[in-house]
Amino acid sequence: MPLNLTTIGFDADDTLWQNEQFFRMTEDRFVALLGEHGEAAEISGRLLEAEKRNLGFYGFGIKGFVLSMIETAIEVTKGQVPSSVIGEILAAGREMAAHPVETLPHVQETLEALAGGYRLVLITKGDLFDQERKLAQSGLGDFFDAVEIVSDKKAATYERIFARHGDGAGRAMMVGNSLKSDILPALEAGSWAVHVPHDLTWVLEHAEEPSGHERYHAIPDLGPLRSLVDRLSR
Repeated sequence: MPLNLTTIGFDADDTLWQNEQFFRMTEDRFVALLGEHGEAAEISGRLLEAEKRNLGFYGFGIKGFVLSMIETAIEVTKGQVPSSVIGEILAAGREMAAHPVETLPHVQETLEALAGGYRLVLITKGDLFDQERKLAQSGLGDFFDAVEIVSDKKAATYERIFARHGDGAGRAMMVGNSLKSDILPALEAGSWAVHVPHDLTWVLEHAEEPSGHERYHAIPDLGPLRSLVDRLSR
């Protein structure tokens, strides 16, 4: 059956540009700051639990991560965390927010090849200010017909976005690195989904691969996407 595709959605973080590596680097710095209060694995585990608890309050992104680090520092030091440590955590967050954008391989040429032939929509989670900054710095904004910065990605999210900016989920494709956020809910909505794995993916974004699903495909990077779309369209 031909693809009959009109709209392609792209995730941003770790699909178009590097993101998780900066969280990992900052977490290592945070763990070192609190090294005298516990083992690295224990502190990282406490931080992850704080992030899980706080997602519903702060959402995804740097601000929520910084607040979770501060909360964890208070917990592991039993309320005795020095103000200098809080200051370093805040400084680390500012450095993350100011870090230059590093686009991933084959992003530019793939978007160039698809733009004009399809409606391209950027669909990303995270802090509004930070995501707008990264998109502007990436130089990729002109390729997209629409940008949607959302609090979470569920099947209803894709149904709404692809109805608003396209011809419905059934004639849309979602491309991203997260099985949990980009792939499974897009398939549930009735879209095609293309997984582009990243070496670093946050543990809370892990999920089982939907191998065998007729609308699911996986590619090593964005380079083969155009040929995949062309092949499915025949």
